[in-house]
Amino acid sequence: MEELGMTYKLGITGGIATGKTTVANDFRAAGYPVIDLDVIARAVAAPGSKILSQLQHEFGSMIIQGDGTLNRGLLGKVVFGHPRRLSKLNAIIQPAIRERFEGELAEAVATGADLVVADVPLLYEQKYEDYFDGVAVVTVPAKQQQERLAVRDGLTVNEALARIDAQLPLDEKVARADFAINTDVPAELRRVEVQQLIAHILNTHKL
Repeated sequence: MEELGMTYKLGITGGIATGKTTVANDFRAAGYPVIDLDVIARAVAAPGSKILSQLQHEFGSMIIQGDGTLNRGLLGKVVFGHPRRLSKLNAIIQPAIRERFEGELAEAVATGADLVVADVPLLYEQKYEDYFDGVAVVTVPAKQQQERLAVRDGLTVNEALARIDAQLPLDEKVARADFAINTDVPAELRRVEVQQLIAHILNTHKL
């Protein structure tokens, strides 16, 4: 997809709670545009949106918080382990997310940046890989991933394991990706790893 002198589009993905946002912020701090699909997902389901109305109709008013925003945690629990509900959720929200992502990607490329980064949690599961010239998978040891997720989302260990197991295995993502970034290191070493990846991309692709 990428040509010499053109913007290099890098997708960042990984398992749940592996540190994708942290790594994306390292690229942002280095001065590169970063598109965040979680931010897009919140925007398309903002209060007053057609998407939020459809979600409320499908899953009930209980998923709407007192301030009118979507209770993403509760919605996740409602659909998790229920393929039909998950399919309904994806049918409602994924087309809108993809459409906005495509617009933001085009805008970022139009800035003339050498490198554009997108944080796409379910990059392989939702088939986003063709948008990118390369993919970096963010990794962390399994035990640490489980602990991070349990603490972050208030889950039991078994609940955290079930959420992790519902995604494509991390080692399979690493095998399919072009790069891997380990977040089980001190912050400074992680930032150095990101800087080295940036330098590799720019040098290899003459950007």
